Amino acid sequence: MRDEGMSYAVANLLLTIIDLYWWVLIISVILSWLAAFDVINMRSQAAQTIWRAIDALTEPALRPIRSIVPAFGGLDISPLILLLALQFLRDIISRTLVYG
Repeated sequence: MRDEGMSYAVANLLLTIIDLYWWVLIISVILSWLAAFDVINMRSQAAQTIWRAIDALTEPALRPIRSIVPAFGGLDISPLILLLALQFLRDIISRTLVYG
């Protein structure tokens, strides 16, 4: 019984990490749009600091996807692919909790 509780706690931790990373990825996409349309002044020190932090968190996961999937008409779909992969992983972990 104790082992079940531990695996449940680890699965919940993984789900929380996936959820947080999902939001970081969404924020990254929104920031890139805001920067592209000059809504955010990227010369600002605060904007650069936030962008570097978000980029450091997302780029290691996006880079391998970008190397495989080319941009479609200048549109980078790697964040969408990563979001789908995170949802798939989240579903697998959730099903393991329910049926495991």
